[in-house]
Amino acid sequence: MHHFFYHDGHMFCEEVLVSSIAESVGTPFYLYSHATLKHHFITFNKAVSDVPHLICFSAKSNSNLAILKLFASLGSGLDIVSGGELYRGLKVGIPPHKIVYSGVGKREDEIEFALKSSILMFNIESFQELEAVNRCAKRLKTRAQIALRVNPDIDPRTHPYISTGLKKNKFGICMNEAKEAYQAARRLSHIKIIGVDCHIGSQVLDVEPFMDAFKRLKRLIEDLQSTGIEIRYLDLGGGLGITYDHELPPHPNEYGKAILKTVGDIPVTLIFEPGRVIVGNAGILVTRVLYVKIGEKKNFIIVDAGMNDLIRPALYDAYHAINPVKKDKDATFIADVVGPICESSDFLAKDRRLPRVEPGDLLAVMSAGAYSFTMASNYNSRPRVPEVMVKKDQFYVIRKREDYEDLIAGESIPEFL
Repeated sequence: MHHFFYHDGHMFCEEVLVSSIAESVGTPFYLYSHATLKHHFITFNKAVSDVPHLICFSAKSNSNLAILKLFASLGSGLDIVSGGELYRGLKVGIPPHKIVYSGVGKREDEIEFALKSSILMFNIESFQELEAVNRCAKRLKTRAQIALRVNPDIDPRTHPYISTGLKKNKFGICMNEAKEAYQAARRLSHIKIIGVDCHIGSQVLDVEPFMDAFKRLKRLIEDLQSTGIEIRYLDLGGGLGITYDHELPPHPNEYGKAILKTVGDIPVTLIFEPGRVIVGNAGILVTRVLYVKIGEKKNFIIVDAGMNDLIRPALYDAYHAINPVKKDKDATFIADVVGPICESSDFLAKDRRLPRVEPGDLLAVMSAGAYSFTMASNYNSRPRVPEVMVKKDQFYVIRKREDYEDLIAGESIPEFL
């Protein structure tokens, strides 16, 4: 469910004309629906309400302060992968005891920042990281609460770049090494074991891979508890997919039933790290047509948004539906939608049947709420675009458009030049 719709041929976000926002803030820009964000969070939370749980929204999917603040007001914690994401979470008032720190490359300064902030736990990804966390905790005269991220070698049947639960992936500790790793953690003086963690991938469209992974985790917890290692938390990660094109992902209720069936009877608190399923379809990227180029073999719609604004199509060959902001043309043609970046990979869509647009027309790149602005860059010295949130009949700029001065902030020219 989302709140982007047409009325009399005009696209609305909730009660606001998308075209009126474009006239006010310029293009391109990201646009989020407050009602959609709230509805998706509440729906997911309700789907897992039959088990003791904590939702830790995945900051990497969308880390805008306004969005994090909204989820914090709904009781969310945060799944972070950097010191910067921790800073953002604390800035909006997310309680540290609801923050889990994932990621394979935690620096010691980031680890110390998290320890000083008293986060819930670190999801440890390797033996050397375990030693680093212990070393930092010893230096600060504290104990670090940890879970080990276990790699269950489950094929999530998703794009290889967003698969994380196979043996060949860089994430986690292999299942057959997990018991040894837990015993090693047990021997460290400044480590406190409190959980088990797993994340098999992103944009997963079937509950079966989840169920297979959860069954393996359940056996591991039973084995650990038989050796006297108490597990209080089972972090099941995120990964539930959304509809970009014609996909039919499981509803959160189906996912919740799978949880109950596989690990619902374990006496632990379950941690969920949803990201895309909450924010993906709650946002769009609005862009303006600059030129239309008719070629012998290819037609091109050249727009003012590029791969620096939305890199998913170039990076994953990801599909995003593209719709006109105003439906006033019956004629269609097949074209690539491309941006102004000097790379052949700078495209938002390929061989797409679209209305015969003209310069100045607005297009909406749909399902752009997750892994979109957070992956934006200043490539080609392009200022990053603004982010806007609509609530009912009002819109709010929640991140201003960068200007040229922002591009060079922090740079300096040595005196010898």
